[in-house]
This record gives sequence, structure tokens and C-alpha cells, in this order.
Amino acid sequence: MKGLNINGLESEIPLIQGGMAVGISLDKLSSAVANEGGIGVIGTAGIGMFFEECEKDYNAACINGLKKVIANAREKTSGIIGVNIMAALSNYSDMVVTAVEEKIDLIISGAGLALDLPSYLQAGAKTRIIPIVSGLKAATLIFKRWFSRYGYIPDAFIVEGPKAGGHLGYKKESIFSKEHQLESTVPQIRELCEKIMRDHGKQVPLIAAGGIYDHTDVEAMFKLGADGVQAGSVFIATQECDADIKFKNTIVNASKEDIVIIDSPVGMPGRAVRNKFLEDVGKGIKKPINCAYRCIKTCNMKDAPYCIARALSNAAKGDMENGFAFIGQEGFRVNEITTVKEVIKRLFPEYETGRKHGGKNGT
Repeated sequence: MKGLNINGLESEIPLIQGGMAVGISLDKLSSAVANEGGIGVIGTAGIGMFFEECEKDYNAACINGLKKVIANAREKTSGIIGVNIMAALSNYSDMVVTAVEEKIDLIISGAGLALDLPSYLQAGAKTRIIPIVSGLKAATLIFKRWFSRYGYIPDAFIVEGPKAGGHLGYKKESIFSKEHQLESTVPQIRELCEKIMRDHGKQVPLIAAGGIYDHTDVEAMFKLGADGVQAGSVFIATQECDADIKFKNTIVNASKEDIVIIDSPVGMPGRAVRNKFLEDVGKGIKKPINCAYRCIKTCNMKDAPYCIARALSNAAKGDMENGFAFIGQEGFRVNEITTVKEVIKRLFPEYETGRKHGGKNGT
């Protein structure tokens, strides 16, 4: 194993921290991961809900909030910082433009096909762009669209399997099917990356995501053909995670049986920790909705039993009675509050964590 080289942007450890939105991975977590030699990622969805101006102007709160969080992260680290911007966001364009203007190191985009992402790169921009895909079909479509319309090749692919937490890029009936597991999809997309290298001379790293807990999982992904891994849930129960301690303890205390697949109001299945809030929803009890955000394009506000943005932000702030926690399939294995350094040691025991140099290569 070696660090990731994403179009000249080099990390010392082949690790991307999953961008967990609505207040879970902001500047504290992302900078801590970057300081250990990985790539720290800020989750941007719902970021405005953690700033006072949110109730007056949600979009302005998101834009200004993103600027503040990026600035705060850069005060804490000289390592690599990225943002995760869901393609399904109503303010997707504004968030991407803001991230590029702030000269973020990389933009990761999933929860829909980010078919026009290269169009936002300004002349001379050094921001790398990485789509999250669920399989070969999506990866091929994005590659062909980006190359034919913009002459741009993805700087990497993140292949997120159905063991991931949060919103999943699969139909509910496909989540546990063999053909959609990383064991099937990673080798297929590895072949696509190799073809891109042969035909166009660009190295496109493949990062495997979903269900990554320890070094055994990491080794398995590398044997399949991955160049790196993305991990999210394992970083929630760390001292550096931006979420409230009650949220972190929800992850620590979750058993395997507590982890369930839910129907999200945004029209995607999701994986979460079962609690009274979700049990009430399952019984048909509707939570009052007064949507002032219109944050997700696909959200069915008329029939939704609850506002997912409000529920997730409540949980991140520690109000678990009025919200819930997303989690990956292997999240039940997290059983204590630890540190980012200790999580990375579990993933990469052969690495000496901690950045070995102060700057970034290739920038």
C-alpha cells in the first residue's frame, strides 16, 4: 500500500474520510484526519442549519457556513481537505461554485449523477473532482459525459457499496444482492480505470467505500483492485467528530440488530440506527413539517412523514428524541469513544500516523 495520488494531489495514507453531512463531519473531524495524513472531508448538506442566519435565508447560511467551515479547517491543518456535495441538493450549483472559489482541494459528489460537475471548474482551478458511483454503469456514464462535453476525466472514482451508512445509491431490493457488493463492482471499475489509463494516459485511482472497519477490510479492498478506501461511521465515535456526544454514544451503543434500512423522504433507502423516532415513523406517526429549506430536489414534502434535514440536525446536536443517526452496516463494531489517530491505526497499522511534511504535493 502507498498513499493516494489524485491527479498530483498526494496523501500519505490511502484514506478518504467519508463526508458525513448535517453536522457530523465539519472542520474538527476533517482537519484531524488531514493532520494524520489522510484526506479529511466536510459534509456540506444541511451545513447552513448550524448557523444563526439559517431561519432567515437558508441558502445564504449554507454558502457562508461552508466558507467558515473551510476557513476553520485550514486554520487547523495544512493537509488535504475536501467537501462532499450531494448532487441532489437544491443549492448544488451554489455550493460547488463556493467550494471552487474557496480553492478547496477536492469535491466529492454522489447521491445522484454529477454529470455537469466539470463545468464549474474555473480556468486554472486546482480543485480535483471525484464522483461517487454504485457500479460500472454509473462510472462509465460519468466518464463518457465528462470527457465528451468537457474534455475532463474524473480524478478518481469512489465506489460506494451497499454496506455504507446514510442514503444509498441502490434500490431497496438490491442492497443485499451479490452483484451490487464491492466484491463484484470494484474489479469491474478497476478494468475501466485501466482502460482510461491505456487510452488517455491518466491514472484514475479507485477508492472503495462502505463497510470499512479495520485493516482486514482494507486489505480485502486492495486485493480486489482498490487504490484506497473511504470510511465514515468509524470516525463518528471519536473525540474529534463534530457531532454531539449523545449522537456518538448512539453509534457506540448500537447492536447489529439495531441497524435497519429505512425509506427516506428524499426517495432513497438509507441505513440508520433504530430508535423511538424511527419506530414512530414506522407506525405511521407523522412528525410536524414546516419546511423552510427545500434542501433536497427529490424530497416529497407533501407526503413526507418528517423533515429529514430537521431530524438529522436535531440528532447531530444531541436531540435524539427528535431525530436519528445514520450508520454503516459494520457500525455496530464501534464500541467506544476513541480518537482519529486510533481509528487510522486500526485501519492502517503499518503506517506511522501524523503528517510527515507541512504542505501538499501537486498544488
